[in-house]
Amino acid sequence: MTNMLYDALFAPLAGRDRGFLLLDDGREISGAAFLAMVARAGHALQAAGLRAGDRVAVQVAKSPEALAIYGASVALGAVFLPLNTAYTPVELDYFLGDATPAVFLCDPAAEAALAPLAARHGARLFTLDAAGAGSFAAAMADQPGTLTPAPRGEADLAAILYTSGTTGRSKGAMLTQGNLLSNARVLADLWRFTAEDVLLHALPIFHTHGLFVASNISLLTGGQMIFLPGFDLEAVLRALPRATAMMGVPTFYTRLLDTQRFTRDLCAGMRLFISGSAPLLAETHRAFAERTGHRILERYGMTETNMNTSNPYDGDRRPGTVGFPLPGVALRIMAEGAEVTGPGEAGVIEVRGPNVFAGYWQMPEKTAEELRPDGWFITGDIGRRDEDGYVQIVGRAKDLVISGGFNIYPVEVEAELDAQPGVLESAVVGLPHPDFGEAVFAVLVAQKGVALEAQTVLDGIRDRLARFKQPKAAVVVAALPRNTMGKVQKAELRKTYAGWFATPQA
Repeated sequence: MTNMLYDALFAPLAGRDRGFLLLDDGREISGAAFLAMVARAGHALQAAGLRAGDRVAVQVAKSPEALAIYGASVALGAVFLPLNTAYTPVELDYFLGDATPAVFLCDPAAEAALAPLAARHGARLFTLDAAGAGSFAAAMADQPGTLTPAPRGEADLAAILYTSGTTGRSKGAMLTQGNLLSNARVLADLWRFTAEDVLLHALPIFHTHGLFVASNISLLTGGQMIFLPGFDLEAVLRALPRATAMMGVPTFYTRLLDTQRFTRDLCAGMRLFISGSAPLLAETHRAFAERTGHRILERYGMTETNMNTSNPYDGDRRPGTVGFPLPGVALRIMAEGAEVTGPGEAGVIEVRGPNVFAGYWQMPEKTAEELRPDGWFITGDIGRRDEDGYVQIVGRAKDLVISGGFNIYPVEVEAELDAQPGVLESAVVGLPHPDFGEAVFAVLVAQKGVALEAQTVLDGIRDRLARFKQPKAAVVVAALPRNTMGKVQKAELRKTYAGWFATPQA
């Protein structure tokens, strides 16, 4: 039995002298050198007592070494557990207690705070790129540069990714080798990635977007990655002339558009810009196309499924949509227990395919609630199809506003608000209301240099939406609260403004 994920992604790096990771400081790490780094990390993990099936928890800054630890975990048949670098010790205490990793790697600055947590949960603690007894870099230093991978097959667990936990406890989505490899193969083919591609990689690697989409595709196809620690505008502008493709979140593209140095000439060698992890405003899509001549390709995925849909590589990439189901992925829209049949009808999106996860770690009840016995996963996202079959995400089921007995989908209201003069973006939530149960409430962000009046914006949409859909109040703020992947945190908005309709506003 072979190790299918290692054999597809990492083994082909053997003997590859060309640069694989291109760093912002000018250094290049060849494919062969990176594979040797993976091997040394694997031997160091084995020396720490790691065995196939054990969990490896990692909360470290993005680096080649951090990516190599992912490769080493795959090679050893361990279960990789990347953790958001923004998580606090309180949050980490839950993750370590739930996943019970054998090894936990953290940044040196966090060692003092996290050592007690690791000890309490029985994890061997290492720091990355630090000197001393707990340094993983030191543990790797004298290890062999080759490694025999552990046998692993399609159904074997490769990773656990925890959901954001905005409602209740975070859930650990179990992703198999087959889940990750099938999705990488489909996307590489659909998006036409080859060994000639140079991917500008400014995403974090604790998330499915940066790790299991961007990195896996480059590994699978033998391309190169300009591997930046994060999104730094100056670094991205420097890197663009060397790149052929970029994957990002919407804020990457809005920041690029904010500078006049981002020009059509700077993108002359690019063939593809991809956006995901949060909705891309239609206005951003149009402005980007006008500036660069490139139409951003938007797609849709989840922690539990990796990618589900994509706008076409060839053909119309429609703003405000996420395209069509990926080859091999089935998608249906369900309302009141029956599949929606008509275009424009909204319902909960369900998907089925080789990308769908194996269930939630140690939560069989939650797994049974969201993963049907026949393989359909209930995403919790509300969507609809247009007349041509393009999928549009209307919102999360938990974000649906029910006001006076009417269902209101925030994205429809947000689209009208965003189209008003002076509005950069908006977020719509439902707030408790003494008469309507819930009332529509809008949070607006003004375009740069615009003195925006909330009531003027509301007046502007009065004839464009049914009365029950119109916000009963709105505020203007400097910026919307977002998580590290750019998603607007509507739960935070609901909490901040929860009492708005309970007391009179001046």
